[in-house]
Amino acid sequence: MIDDDPIQTNPEHYRTLWENDFVRILEYNDEPGAKTTPHRHPNSVMVTLSAFDRRLSAGGREFEVSLPAGQAVWLPAQRHAGENTGTTPTRAVFVELKGAAAGEPSGDVLGPGPAER
Repeated sequence: MIDDDPIQTNPEHYRTLWENDFVRILEYNDEPGAKTTPHRHPNSVMVTLSAFDRRLSAGGREFEVSLPAGQAVWLPAQRHAGENTGTTPTRAVFVELKGAAAGEPSGDVLGPGPAER
């Protein structure tokens, strides 16, 4: 099985800030036009540090994301690739859940979603 952890697949964009048995906190940074290769995220909370526009893609589907700085959003477990489609850098922090709370990526989920998912 190929490791699709974003730290392994896209180390130029993701770095681990802190980790314990329950959560892992990642920092994400990129510039306009930057793309990521396919990777997975468990159930997470994403906190935007900058406003940004992105296109997420998986399985032939695309999802456009436009978020302001200072936004906290639920990111259901998913596998995707991303592209910075805006004119500003993307800066975000992910609080990834571990264990049973991590969930499994679903082919039906792409992009941020409501907390109920």
